[in-house]
Amino acid sequence: MALAAGDLANRPERLERLVIGTGESMLGVSVREHQLETGQSYRLVIEATGMQECAWVAPGFFKNAWLRKVEVGNVEIKAPTLTELEFEREGEAELFFVPIRPGTYEWACAGLEERGVSGTFVVQ
Repeated sequence: MALAAGDLANRPERLERLVIGTGESMLGVSVREHQLETGQSYRLVIEATGMQECAWVAPGFFKNAWLRKVEVGNVEIKAPTLTELEFEREGEAELFFVPIRPGTYEWACAGLEERGVSGTFVVQ
């Protein structure tokens, strides 16, 4: 019998903000890896500096996490899954989710992976 370490009765744990478009090249990211636990509720702010267009994708992760909602400005988006977050300019989105399956899942700005605009979610 598998047991999750997380507790959905607790408030979502805030993860370190993920900023995309940092450094001299404007292709840097503030965090390359987030360590997560199955069954734990999280909130993650993804911020784009606007210096580089970014179609943020994490297909494996989205298939293995329960997405509670996405907040953008004063709007809450409630959907069962997510394909991508497209940042054409500066802005931010806040994701509320619960990982449901252990594994290592990659995220990236589509087309910019080779230039280092990528990272991972490691789910225990």
